[in-house]
Amino acid sequence: MSEERIRRLSPVLDMALDDERKAATLLGQCQKQLDDAQGRLRDLEYYCGEYAKGWTQRGEQGVGREWLMNYQRFMAQMEVALEQQRQTVSWHSQSIDKARESWRERYQRLEALRKLIEKYRQEAQARADRQEQKLLDELSQRAHAQRGNNS
Repeated sequence: MSEERIRRLSPVLDMALDDERKAATLLGQCQKQLDDAQGRLRDLEYYCGEYAKGWTQRGEQGVGREWLMNYQRFMAQMEVALEQQRQTVSWHSQSIDKARESWRERYQRLEALRKLIEKYRQEAQARADRQEQKLLDELSQRAHAQRGNNS
C-alpha cells in the first residue's frame, strides 16, 4: 500500500522539485536585477555629487549666466534621473520580496512532500519488518514443533 503511494507521489515530487528550482532561479535573477539597479543608483548619486563639487570649484572662479543656467538644467535632469532610479530600485525590491515568498511556498511544499514520502517509506519498512518477524516466528515454532515430534 505505502509502496503504491510512494510510486504515485514520485512524479508529484519531481514537479515540486522543478517548481522550487525555477522559483530559486527567478529569485536569483531578481536579486541580480536589484543589485544592478542599486549600483546604477549609487553611480548616479556619486556622479551628481562630483558634478556639484565641480560646480562649487568653478563657482569660486566666477561663472557666466549661461553656464549657471546650463548647470541648473543639468542638475534638474539629474534629480529626475535619480528619482526614476530610486523608483526602479523600489520596484525591484518589491519584486524580490514576491519572488522570495514564491520560492518559500514552493520549498515548503517540496519539503512537505519529502516528509510524506519518508513517512510512507518508514511505514513500508515497518510492515516489511513485521512480516519478516512473523515469518521467523512461524519458522521457529515449526522447528520447535518438529523437534517435539521427533523426540
